Amino acid sequence: MQLTDRQQQILDFIQDEQRQRGVTPSTREIQEHFGFSSQTTVMDHLNALKRKGAIQQIDRQARSIILPGTLDRAPMIDIPIYGTIPAGMPADQQQEEEGCLTMDRGSLKLSRNARTFALKVRGDSMVNAGIQEDDTVILELKEPRNNDIVAALIDGETTLKRYVIQRSTPYLHAENPRYPDLIPAQELVIQGVMVALFRVTK
Repeated sequence: MQLTDRQQQILDFIQDEQRQRGVTPSTREIQEHFGFSSQTTVMDHLNALKRKGAIQQIDRQARSIILPGTLDRAPMIDIPIYGTIPAGMPADQQQEEEGCLTMDRGSLKLSRNARTFALKVRGDSMVNAGIQEDDTVILELKEPRNNDIVAALIDGETTLKRYVIQRSTPYLHAENPRYPDLIPAQELVIQGVMVALFRVTK
């Protein structure tokens, strides 16, 4: 397999992203990394790599690039990203889809029928749980258990906190002493339970 210098650079980038992040880059990420003028240029390089057997691609996936030897792994799933969530004081905000993450279902230990979504973290109320600003939390729609980290709607406002039940009464606990516990005055609705954390290293 004889690659041009640029093809080898792109292949190295794909392999590095797979190794460091667990997923291969999207065409847009390749375009931005190499400063290509359009995604058409990216596709031309990817098609050349595909013809030479350096990569494979799966149709209709946001991250379609597959490195040889990885097809026998657990299937990939696309997880929609629905905006941001405050990891601070609750906020009233509407969520709109902002792309998706393509992840290995096996690494997340999800069942085949699991319903998942992702939110970008804004704020520092969960830092002692290892959740930082600009992280992306992956959540599953399921019933919470005591001490789960959850996306919750409390009295009409959304926040990311730890779900705690004490004397049969649920409340939300921050993992930062600067923030108070949140006890619902009227309503507490769990929107999702955190199952994974995604962080882009800079």
